[in-house]
Amino acid sequence: MEDFGRTDGPPDAVAHGRLSGGPVALFAADASADQAPFRSEGMMLSLLGAAPAATLTEWFRKLARGGQVVDDLQSRPWGATDGQVVDRHGLHWLIGYEEDDSA
Repeated sequence: MEDFGRTDGPPDAVAHGRLSGGPVALFAADASADQAPFRSEGMMLSLLGAAPAATLTEWFRKLARGGQVVDDLQSRPWGATDGQVVDRHGLHWLIGYEEDDSA
């Protein structure tokens, strides 16, 4: 938030986060200081075939930065490529694609 001159939250909070490069863009921001933060347990966000393979690979890499790779992005016996990562904000993601999605 500090980068945008905002003072309604911690300086290191996310003011404008986004994933783009596919047919849809996903935007998110941290709650401001007077809002309740989002909490979840047992939820995983999935981006399966939501963009070209190169874009999904980039998203995986960026979400892993400062987070934790649970299951590396890899080819599966059934022909898909997928992996799991928990981002630096604690959100669990499943990202993957089928080989024919890479064109």
